[in-house]
Amino acid sequence: MLATSDEPDRLPNAPHPRETLALVGHTARERTFLDALASGRMHHAWLLGGPEGIGKASFAYRAARFLLASGDPQGRAASSADLSMPEHDPVTRRVMAQSHPDLHVLRRIPKPDGKSYTSNIPVDSIRRVIDRFGSSAAEGGWRVCIVDSAEDMERSAANALLKLLEEPPPRALFLIVAHAPGRMLPTIRSRCRLLTFDPLAEADVAEAGRLALERMEMPFDSSALRRAASLSEGSVRRALTYVDPETLALVEAVRARLDALPQIDLAALMALAEDVAGKAGERDFAVMIETIQGWISDHLHAHAAAQPARLAPLAEVWEKLGQQAREVETYNLDRRPLVMTLFHDLSSAVSRSRAA
Repeated sequence: MLATSDEPDRLPNAPHPRETLALVGHTARERTFLDALASGRMHHAWLLGGPEGIGKASFAYRAARFLLASGDPQGRAASSADLSMPEHDPVTRRVMAQSHPDLHVLRRIPKPDGKSYTSNIPVDSIRRVIDRFGSSAAEGGWRVCIVDSAEDMERSAANALLKLLEEPPPRALFLIVAHAPGRMLPTIRSRCRLLTFDPLAEADVAEAGRLALERMEMPFDSSALRRAASLSEGSVRRALTYVDPETLALVEAVRARLDALPQIDLAALMALAEDVAGKAGERDFAVMIETIQGWISDHLHAHAAAQPARLAPLAEVWEKLGQQAREVETYNLDRRPLVMTLFHDLSSAVSRSRAA
């Protein structure tokens, strides 16, 4: 299995977004950002919206490097085809080392015991950024704040950030990564320019995955990577998770159970429940939940034009799934009953959907 990550927003055995120099498949978004910067009418807050794992955070760090590099970023934007900065440039090295004084990153932080991370971005982290933005930029240029991600902000943290967005200091840029922009506070959304990122094409996922694995100097099987990309729903993060042979086998086993619905192979389902049980199954459980969510999402999108009565059963399971998975993890419950109940709920939902 893949190694455990030492950062909450780093995928195990993959470069962190701040270390990712190539960005595949988002040329139009880079052009939009560059045009805004070159025009001199740069919006102070950008909401980077789209599914998880498609490159939003990598884009944010890429934009931050471009803006914080020495020289005139507006002039550079007018003559640049993209936001890339050389790996040997001082700004690239400092961002990678998390040592640039004018780049502030809001994310989940280690708990006092050092063994795990907070479930949300604490409001105190926002307040510290507010204090820093109240003084001059350390290097006299732009200041950049990356929020990764908006979904991790507790309500008090979101309200604190809103105050900063309402009265931003000069030459301040906020890049807010959001996997579900529609769920954010409307007051925050209204103060941001939305830049929507779409899931990547399968070939782009495979290419981005190849670049990431090569950067980490990790051996990989090209055919496994292509298979992982085909199951990734446009997410590089998901493909890099699935390229692990054991994980890919798990995903394919879960998909096989899902594609057979409403029929249930009880023996196979019980075996799957055992696979994700216990301490050793924590990560497999997360992969299983993600795979099921992706499968439901595929079906909802494929039948988006259908009558609501046909979509409602699967939508109901989607809503319950996230809550039940969180409860299992929060209270350290046995995962096996959830797996059995979940697939029976899905079986019923598929039958009701087809009958509608």
